[in-house]
Amino acid sequence: MSHAFDAASAASETGTATPEPRIPGILGHLDRGMKAINRVIMVLGGIALVCACLVLSYSVLVRYALHEPTDWQDEMAVFLIVGATFFSAAAVQAKRGHVAIEALSGLLSPRVNRVRLLMADIISIVFVTFFAWKSWSLLHEAWVDGQVSQSSWGPPLWIPYALMAVGMSFLGLQFLLQIVEALTYGPRAAGWANPKVGLGADLNTPNPNQTILKTGTHP
Repeated sequence: MSHAFDAASAASETGTATPEPRIPGILGHLDRGMKAINRVIMVLGGIALVCACLVLSYSVLVRYALHEPTDWQDEMAVFLIVGATFFSAAAVQAKRGHVAIEALSGLLSPRVNRVRLLMADIISIVFVTFFAWKSWSLLHEAWVDGQVSQSSWGPPLWIPYALMAVGMSFLGLQFLLQIVEALTYGPRAAGWANPKVGLGADLNTPNPNQTILKTGTHP
């Protein structure tokens, strides 16, 4: 089992990282737009996690130092963590940073591994699409019915549902982009070869039958 960020760090330290291919055309504009959104979301996600830590620290301080218990900090922290988790899922997927099990990668040929990874992306986008649809349905119900939490604080439930729905929608769009890129321009464009461990060297081998992507500055 490997983590893609570990491979990315190792590649940068050894100087063997390959330049990221630049996708041309409309697909490239969508890809770069999604990357810009992901960068903003990662910053917001980091701020949300810091705020969650501050909220929980404040509740501990107030409860044990000032003997004034609060009833809102737990849900506030959960909302912040849910937002950071679901919103950043697309950004992590863009870098292939989710935990991956590499038990089969060394036993299969590069061609079979490409098919395996493509099938994994297709299965994932089906699940994520269903998750996003269900989240949007729950958001609509919570908004129309005015649903609130059962706690004494009683925040509206459309807030966490909205975070889940938007985050899963971004993740589904990220999967769709990577699937189209893989089918159109090969594994490097889809992020399979960078920064996957072990498998990357095989998938990153140039194929003369594949379209060579432009890596220079976009005109």
